[in-house]
Amino acid sequence: MEFTAPLTITVGPVHHHRGTLYINDLLIYSATLEDHIAHIRVVLGRILENHLYVKAEKCQFHQVRAVIGHTYMLTQDEELWAKNLPQNVETLLASTKDPLADRSDRSKEVEVKDRDKTKVVSYRVPHNAAVQVYDYREKKARVVFGPEMVMLGPDEQFTVLSLSGDKPKRANVIKAVCLLLGPDFFTDIITIETADHARLQLQLSYNWHFDLKSPADPSQAAALFSVPDFVGDACNAIASRVRGAVASVQFDDFHKNSNRIICSSVFGFDDKLTVRPSLRFHQNSLVISSVDIQSVEPVDQRTRDALQKSVQLAIEIPTNSQEAAARHEAERLEQEARGRLERQRITDQAEAERTRKELLELEALSAAVESTGAAKAEAQSRAEAARIQGEAAVNEAKLKAEAQKIEAEGELDRLSKAREQELNYKSAMDRLEVEKQQKLAEIESNRFKKLVDSIGADTLQEMARAGPELQVKLLQSLGLKSTLITDGSSPINLFSMANGLLGALSQSQGQ
Repeated sequence: MEFTAPLTITVGPVHHHRGTLYINDLLIYSATLEDHIAHIRVVLGRILENHLYVKAEKCQFHQVRAVIGHTYMLTQDEELWAKNLPQNVETLLASTKDPLADRSDRSKEVEVKDRDKTKVVSYRVPHNAAVQVYDYREKKARVVFGPEMVMLGPDEQFTVLSLSGDKPKRANVIKAVCLLLGPDFFTDIITIETADHARLQLQLSYNWHFDLKSPADPSQAAALFSVPDFVGDACNAIASRVRGAVASVQFDDFHKNSNRIICSSVFGFDDKLTVRPSLRFHQNSLVISSVDIQSVEPVDQRTRDALQKSVQLAIEIPTNSQEAAARHEAERLEQEARGRLERQRITDQAEAERTRKELLELEALSAAVESTGAAKAEAQSRAEAARIQGEAAVNEAKLKAEAQKIEAEGELDRLSKAREQELNYKSAMDRLEVEKQQKLAEIESNRFKKLVDSIGADTLQEMARAGPELQVKLLQSLGLKSTLITDGSSPINLFSMANGLLGALSQSQGQ
């Protein structure tokens, strides 16, 4: 923005005179808020360079904004702004149909009331769907995945989808704001021609879905809307593949292997020459997962009659073959039944002869038993008597053994008790002997103690100072056989003394 020239023309005559100059209602127009700030800085710089005074009473910037989530009261400089939408968008937003449940309903909507254009435009994105919103001021688009509530900004608009519909597919039949992500199916009717010029009409149904990562990156989300009519584009691509594949085969071959031919033409082959599981469109990540052949009908009457005759023959041939097979099976079963019947008759005759033989054997055995009955009965009675006598002898021997066992156990019990009484007696005698010796030792100790007490300590001291002979006599009078008296300071060889005592003892015993 050039501001110097208009400012010079306006204030040039009074610039060098003393006084105050006021500029009223200075209007600065900018496209964005950032540009407006830059323009204000330039204007203020020019004013300061020319030594002008600015009285900033009111500065306004016209900007449309949306107030969402709280109550708002307009100021004295604000007013409600009406957002206009295209007529098709207005119709789609006012529709009461469910984008998912009513996607096949082509009936016209009833007329609805006009919306309040000053309110924020909102749209509920259903589950497993996407909506693209384009901002014309920022020149960029954003994609919103459901379930989500989309609220348009002042410069944003919905991207309206115009898809193909009906059977066969026609362009611009379906108008929608949201894009369903599948899985779903669409049906198309195409006309093909075989190598022998048989024209057929196929009704094919395709299962499809968009292969997206979770969460989807912006580039992948934007690619969903890169193809304006993905239904028509996919149907045309698949129909072209099917026509090209069928054009190289005969009618009979196609009639017998229609599913294999169509699936291989749609999905193609991999490196191992096996049919791929799906067809992928990389432009918008659309995936065709399966193809359902719903009907195959000839277009011209002659081909229809030939096909009907071929189908009738195909039905009659299996029927006749099944009839012949059933007849042969019935004859085979009849022959098998006759063979089983004859075999059963022979088996029954053999069984009757065997039974007759057993009867004769039993009659002969009965006669032999009757002739030997008396002798056998006498022998059996004698054997029974001998058995009874033997059992009696065995019982008698058992009783004798039991009596001997009882006597032995009694004797053993008696001896055990006698040994126990004898042991108790010896224990009592030993205990009494020990008590006796203890009491004798106590008596001797008491006697010696009383004897020493009767002599007295002074007497013992005199004895210690007296001569050895007197000590011996005194000790003998006390009844002592050996004694040792020392003052505790002179060492004594107890080993030699013990040997001397033992030697004297042995000599006395020898004498």
